[in-house]
Amino acid sequence: EIRRNDALRERDQVADLVDQGAASTLELDRAETTVKLREQELSAAKTDLAIVRDGANRAAGQVSTAVRSTVDGMVLTVPMKEGASVIEANTFNEGTTLAEVADMGDLVFLGMVDEAEVGRIAEGMPLSVVIAAWPDETLPGTLEHISPKGVDVAGAIQFEIRAALALPEGEGARFVRANMSANADIVLERREQVLTISESLLVFEGDQTLVEAQAGEGFEARPVKLGLSDGIHVEVLSGVSAGDTLRRPAG
Repeated sequence: EIRRNDALRERDQVADLVDQGAASTLELDRAETTVKLREQELSAAKTDLAIVRDGANRAAGQVSTAVRSTVDGMVLTVPMKEGASVIEANTFNEGTTLAEVADMGDLVFLGMVDEAEVGRIAEGMPLSVVIAAWPDETLPGTLEHISPKGVDVAGAIQFEIRAALALPEGEGARFVRANMSANADIVLERREQVLTISESLLVFEGDQTLVEAQAGEGFEARPVKLGLSDGIHVEVLSGVSAGDTLRRPAG
């Protein structure tokens, strides 16, 4: 206030000199500018004083210590306790995290894929997610991202994948929580309406794969060409037909 009053007094003195022809209008303009600067300084000082005294800026109508979330969602954690020191985000510091907020209706699955399999998957493929808390329930998902860089996990190169989950809805739907453990299955290949046999019927001799098929009153070794296998049953492309009788090899 003292600075503002001093600038007003100087402005009035210069104005009198201008009226008497003893000073130029340029000096009066400078005095007017000084008055405006001092008035701005006074306004800023009053605002700072109001924040210190009341914790609020009456002109803005907001409490200075209020922190507003940038997104809608559920508060997951509040790591800071009342009375703890906090730092505002700036160019030298990322600031203090007061709370973690997330949209629990839009969750993603994060997992790791071995480098031997990463070449067989692609973005957009469907996958089935089983959460450890409910092993009897499967959630569908869609593969959205495959990391371009692998990481060493216990001596094996793994690639991170991310998939969007289709969360259950309606009455009785289970609430999926953040950081739940889960496993995902990705269907790499599928066969429908094909001829299959048990892998226990196969005989391997050199580069050939054989089965013992009935021929008359006995059995003969017959080479077969195989397709996709699930570890128990294997697709047969040629060598036997649906009407053939096979026997399990001895030993």
